[in-house]
Amino acid sequence: MALTFTKPVSLGFKAPDFSLPDAVSGKALTYEDIKGENGTLIVFICNHCPYVKHVIHELVRIGNDYKTRGIGMAVINPNDVEAFPEDHPDKMKEWAEELKFPFPYLYDETQEVAKAYEAACTPDFDLFDASDRCVYRGQLDGARPGNDLPVTGEYLREALELLITGKSISKEQTPSAGCGIKWKE
Repeated sequence: MALTFTKPVSLGFKAPDFSLPDAVSGKALTYEDIKGENGTLIVFICNHCPYVKHVIHELVRIGNDYKTRGIGMAVINPNDVEAFPEDHPDKMKEWAEELKFPFPYLYDETQEVAKAYEAACTPDFDLFDASDRCVYRGQLDGARPGNDLPVTGEYLREALELLITGKSISKEQTPSAGCGIKWKE
């Protein structure tokens, strides 16, 4: 498991559109379907990554806390499921149901969406404002497996609160860190 960081990308880019199947419902969803009145959070995750497993309960809490506050949210699995069967859509559905995801868990089989978002790791966060411009591409918080820091979601929660209240989000952001996306050959 090589530690990989979110790619440095200039903020302000427009959210790339997509149409991806939800592992739970099987229904294809687009960015417009996910979009929230106040903003939209897109997170690249997978089932097997220890970094994702470390923070998944906080992601579920964030989804529950912000869905009634005008924030749309989806998580996307871009991994090569042939090489990593634990990330297969059947397993995605099981995990989403077990943890009661309050957001869709989308499968990016072609990996084109992850490439369009320039995702590099799991978890990788992209927060967009109401105009679909990226305002945050940082980390959830400082917690990592083995560093004994509590998982609080403090940095992402701060960005969400600033976005909802119309305040500016600092462009100084610490990139997320996790497992590198498992790209197909």
